[in-house]
Amino acid sequence: MFGRTGRSLAYLVTSLVAGPAGFAWTLLTALLMAVGAVTALGSPVFQAVTWFDRRLATAERHRAGWILGTSIAVPYLPLTATGRARVREIAAQPATWRDMAWFVVLFPLGLACGIVAVVATVVTLAAVAAPAWAWSVPERRAHPLFQQAMGTPGGRLLLTLAGIALAPVVMWLLPRLASLQVRVAVTLLAPGEHGRLVRRAQELAATRARVVDAQAAELRRIERDLHDGAQARIVAAGMTLALAERRARTGATVLEDIATARRQLDEALAELRRLVRGIHPPILTDRGLAAALSALAADCPIPVAITVELPQRLAPAVESAAYFVVAEGLANAVKHAPAGACQVTVTAADRLTVAVSDDGAGGADPAGSGLDGLRRRIEALDGVFTVSSPPGGPTRLNAEFPCAS
Repeated sequence: MFGRTGRSLAYLVTSLVAGPAGFAWTLLTALLMAVGAVTALGSPVFQAVTWFDRRLATAERHRAGWILGTSIAVPYLPLTATGRARVREIAAQPATWRDMAWFVVLFPLGLACGIVAVVATVVTLAAVAAPAWAWSVPERRAHPLFQQAMGTPGGRLLLTLAGIALAPVVMWLLPRLASLQVRVAVTLLAPGEHGRLVRRAQELAATRARVVDAQAAELRRIERDLHDGAQARIVAAGMTLALAERRARTGATVLEDIATARRQLDEALAELRRLVRGIHPPILTDRGLAAALSALAADCPIPVAITVELPQRLAPAVESAAYFVVAEGLANAVKHAPAGACQVTVTAADRLTVAVSDDGAGGADPAGSGLDGLRRRIEALDGVFTVSSPPGGPTRLNAEFPCAS
């Protein structure tokens, strides 16, 4: 309570300085831009003014964080153009003009709220401390009311009690005044709808590009695995059978060659099955996520505790992403940790949450190819993927994304 009141008082008192200073700066810069608009210096003056405006506004966002607990998000969009095009790009951003509007509004709002806060605080503290300073008022010059209130111990005690009674009111008032001012600051300094839509479009474009890259890399991997694995074994089996055919024409025994060809074909089939499981396991399509995760746990060489709470089947893309989060987590725990046990938890409400943790040595690299591929897959579903793996462990993978992606 006292901390909140102190932060509110500090915010309101500093507004007494920030308000007039910001208003004076806005007037000065408006004059500079008006003069520069009719000269060749218009473009550099505008860029310099808006650059400094943004720094001041960012300081205001941090100052509002005293009340909000966190700074207001920066609303500016990246600048890519140069010269006059850059000026147009800056001017087209609503945040540029909302910064200036805030400094105009802060002047009267900060003065009003700050003066009320200072007067209320000073009066309350003065009343509480009346016995300590009342003696310093010369009675012959004091107002008769002061003489009655401060000329006797009873009067001074009454002032102290009044100050103590007033203190809770002031402690209630200061946070309200600060919250009122901060709400206006959030309205003007936080990202607007335009900025949010532009940022969202940029995020979607970046996510789409990452997904396209990931799909291309996956196709190259499948192509390489087919060429180096199953295709090579099938070619070898064909050559073995051709050799057996030539030997059979001479009457030589070919049973050993046939057995070799059969073994090569079996290996090719096993390779194809592994490749198919890496793309999309059939059990996931046939029986759902819970059964597919149970099969993963059964094949894992270390104990895996699985908790799956799913009210119904999910979208195929969501099930596939959740499956590969668990598969990657278990594979890393076995190969790189090495872990003694794993815990897998899958829950679904409005969003699907997948958590994989192990008791291994930690140190997993979130930028590694496997984990980075998972991040791209999950971000494509409008989800969030986090990795916590400090040296010494434990490692925890956590993925959240909409159930209806």
